[in-house]
Amino acid sequence: MEFALLGWSSDGPTLRLDHRRFAYAGKFVVGSTGKAVGRATTNEGDAPDTTGAPNTNRPPNAAVDTDYDDDVLAAASFSADRTDHDRLCIRYVTVRSDRRGEGLGSRLLAFVAARAADRGYDRVRIAVNNPAAYRAAYRAGFAFTGAETGLAELVCERPATRPTPRDADIYRNGLDRYRERELDDETAAELADARAAGPPDVVDPPGGTEPGR
Repeated sequence: MEFALLGWSSDGPTLRLDHRRFAYAGKFVVGSTGKAVGRATTNEGDAPDTTGAPNTNRPPNAAVDTDYDDDVLAAASFSADRTDHDRLCIRYVTVRSDRRGEGLGSRLLAFVAARAADRGYDRVRIAVNNPAAYRAAYRAGFAFTGAETGLAELVCERPATRPTPRDADIYRNGLDRYRERELDDETAAELADARAAGPPDVVDPPGGTEPGR
């Protein structure tokens, strides 16, 4: 697979993601944010998923796979912070449902951070609403700031040029915020294991492509 920057907010890039396979698919149709993707490359044997190919039983106005960007496995949208233009905010990250758990989200976040550094941003921020996204942010070099948004999202940040130093107590403090919420037994057990293990290793930012290069 390959990682690619499709454009910054000023470029107006858009994506059509299949809402059956991607969370937040509708957020990527708008061109007001920058976009980056991890996408399949057939020469690596990572062909696009065609399991939802159209058939004659579809209603006449139903969307078919050719309406979507089917090579996309993970996508992120981002824009400058509204109050601090030296900081890039990652608004949404989504991974195709059949490829979750492979670390694609972490690698894409690290890729966006590296592109933000090239663009001249000092810091990169993301707010995460679940433990899996929190751990993915940590693998991409982010760390919990101690702050939460009004939507109960935990705010994580990193310098654009390098990962945030690991602090196990801060990492566990973020996990404890989730443990205070109503959880099913499986999620509670996963959180306990993550807390015992401590901060995950940080991934290296993958290389990739961007417009004009």
